[in-house]
Amino acid sequence: MNFSLVICTYMRAQPLLRLLNSIKTQTLSPNEILIIDGSTNIETEQILKVKPFNNLKYFKVNNDQRGLTRQRNFGIQQISNDCEIICFLDDDIILEENYFKELISTYKIHQNALAVGGYITNEVNWMKSDRSRNPSNFYYDGWMRKEPSRFKIRGKFGLLPDSKPGFLPSFSHGRSIGFLPPSGKIYEVELIMGGVSSFKKEVFDKIKFSTYFEGYGLYEDTDFTLRLSKLGKLFVNTAAQLEHHHDAQGRPNKYQYGKMVARNGWYVWRVKYPKPGLKDRIKWNLTFILLMKLRFLNVVTTKNRHEALTESIGRLFGWFSLLFNKPKIQR
Repeated sequence: MNFSLVICTYMRAQPLLRLLNSIKTQTLSPNEILIIDGSTNIETEQILKVKPFNNLKYFKVNNDQRGLTRQRNFGIQQISNDCEIICFLDDDIILEENYFKELISTYKIHQNALAVGGYITNEVNWMKSDRSRNPSNFYYDGWMRKEPSRFKIRGKFGLLPDSKPGFLPSFSHGRSIGFLPPSGKIYEVELIMGGVSSFKKEVFDKIKFSTYFEGYGLYEDTDFTLRLSKLGKLFVNTAAQLEHHHDAQGRPNKYQYGKMVARNGWYVWRVKYPKPGLKDRIKWNLTFILLMKLRFLNVVTTKNRHEALTESIGRLFGWFSLLFNKPKIQR
């Protein structure tokens, strides 16, 4: 299948270079690579001139087009006409050599797939299940991993998710793709991480990435794939593997990030559940308050005390703002 890769980048020349080097070793390569650069300096542009790559097209966007969702929509407009699949990768990713081969093969196995996500391997330590059902572990499909403390505490208050990993619970605050094991299987989901995603090109004739998510765009991928899941099937192929090396460059300050956790988190919840029941409204708020308190606790339990404090204050102000100024959902 003819497929293109779009990489939206911002002030991360060296991580981008590492990603491009891992693309060079792929057993199946994109027909074209589009770099959509929102950087305010010329470092990325210069490094690509010094180290050219095959089939690469570089675009430097202006301030009106800067920001993750805007850069993605811009990149989609530049794709060649014969493209069938559009892939997206964050600029701080490193691919396993069979990533694209496994990813694209999913569209042949599931011909009704509108989107397929890849699988991050370096963020969670999974093991084969020992069948002990230790409450300290999370078990899924014959595998186990440590249960994060936030979920253990949520369990004590009856606030655990009521859906499988990769699906949004009725009161949101669900289990991410990181709770699917590295089994090599393909799992149906309704949530795909935007930084390791792919979509049939025809999808973008119907919906676009929402410009509500300005700048860093926290949860923009959740919004997009939730809306897309109403139109057809989405999958994650855990054999399409890569590593995500989180780079601090280009990220918002922790106060702004905390506000996004609150406001954008509320927004995507209402995308799927426009009119949640009273019980789910209560559970959404109780879960948010509990998680916010845990983040405030990090002020005394972690070394990054200032980051924990400013993010916690951002969450508090973001949550409080929802009482008077709720986001307007774009349909």
